[in-house]
Amino acid sequence: MDITIINANETNGDVGIIIGNKNAKKTLVEFINLRCPYCRQWFLEHEDLLNQEVASGNLKRVIKLYDKDKESLQRGNVMHQYVTKGDATKALADIKKIFLSQDLWGDLSLDSVVKFAESDLKLANYADELTQKAIMDEAKRANIQFVPTMIIDNHIFDEGISETTLLEYLHQ
Repeated sequence: MDITIINANETNGDVGIIIGNKNAKKTLVEFINLRCPYCRQWFLEHEDLLNQEVASGNLKRVIKLYDKDKESLQRGNVMHQYVTKGDATKALADIKKIFLSQDLWGDLSLDSVVKFAESDLKLANYADELTQKAIMDEAKRANIQFVPTMIIDNHIFDEGISETTLLEYLHQ
């Protein structure tokens, strides 16, 4: 990932799934796609640490479900519609459930992904075109091309970040 082309100043902490205190010391902006295996890796590997930081009041997470044109990620675009809006705790649970079942739905047709989300995962459709457009526009302005892309202050990174480095960014 070439982070030199990304303009972190063009991202915001106001659009997306907001988890934690809006006035937390640090804001983590996460551009993810629910079909991306590297996004799943990021989410699951750092889940406990990020939950602790949110619970301590140090961190506000802003998860931006980023629709991508790449054929293999379009199934994730469908799943984005099935993440609860307005309830951060439920949204996190939905994302985890979707990631944990990714191997089951990841290669299905788009119509079958809808059926899987509704029948197997028992999720409701919360399609929000305005939010999705705002995230797409923000990513374009910031020149974010790949998922996952995470930003804390002016630190830009992907799923390969070590826990030690992540903690440094969170406590600077």
